[in-house]
Amino acid sequence: MPANLSPEYKEAEHAYKRAREPRERLECLREMLRTIPKHKGTEHLQADIKSRIRELTDELAAPRKGGRSHASALRREGAAQVCLVGPPNSGKSTLHAVLTGSRSEAGPFPFTTQSPVPGMLPFEDIAFQLVDLPPVAAEHLAPELFGVLQSADAAWLVVDLADPATPEQVLAVRDELARRKIMLDERWPGERAVAPADAGVQDDDIFRVRLPTLLVANKSDLDPEPDEAKVLEELLGLRFPALCVSAKAGSGLGELAPFLASALGIVRVYTKLPGKTADRSRPFTLRAGDRVLDVARLVHADVAGSLKYARVWGSGEFD
Repeated sequence: MPANLSPEYKEAEHAYKRAREPRERLECLREMLRTIPKHKGTEHLQADIKSRIRELTDELAAPRKGGRSHASALRREGAAQVCLVGPPNSGKSTLHAVLTGSRSEAGPFPFTTQSPVPGMLPFEDIAFQLVDLPPVAAEHLAPELFGVLQSADAAWLVVDLADPATPEQVLAVRDELARRKIMLDERWPGERAVAPADAGVQDDDIFRVRLPTLLVANKSDLDPEPDEAKVLEELLGLRFPALCVSAKAGSGLGELAPFLASALGIVRVYTKLPGKTADRSRPFTLRAGDRVLDVARLVHADVAGSLKYARVWGSGEFD
């Protein structure tokens, strides 16, 4: 039986896909459940929505150290939220600490990282939020890992380039996340993407998350072969963009933030008061294709609500 979804439901679904904060996603899910037509053709979708509502409700209510939930402790900051995923002992935590100055605990034994650790990676006049996640392994999966990934903008798949077990570990990480409807995707929305982010993608599962993914081949100082990352991808049939780095030696680290800015299509907007010079110290960040209304929402909800028109001028062409 066809679902025959109403315009109100489709609007709520669109809002859900754009939402990033857990509370915002929860409100969108409740609106989807309220507006979805109730008949046999939507029974499975209704069940999925109810399941997601329960998961988000539990995530927001779950206490952690300091009395805060995991979701509220990871408030989104910066131009984008990027999660570091990978198998145990891939060097994620060391890389995170070097790039952000965080106190992400690193050790020679697996599963040192037990919960998500946020930190900021500066780039010019903006910054990206990097989240060091617990390692992905079938024998041990931290429950809060998936809630963070569902609201992230992108992922770094961090692997140990010198470890002979890396090929099997990469496939295990990819498959384990895919079982939870989190797909590591080689497509990025910006100019350095392998292919356009929406090229030929038809996905009827609204709860499947596709994360633009960069393969970060760590510990390159321990592997003398410069093309080892390319060989690894060819061996596994992967097409992720890849960068070879060494958290210990510092090589390649300077390429990571510029890649994010370009591959995510980050656009900086500088605002000014009438008669004043533009404030170039703290720009608003958007994505290529965003509209003036999106800028207004970042300034303040009241500005977006009262916006009637915008004057645009300059030497470029405007639609």
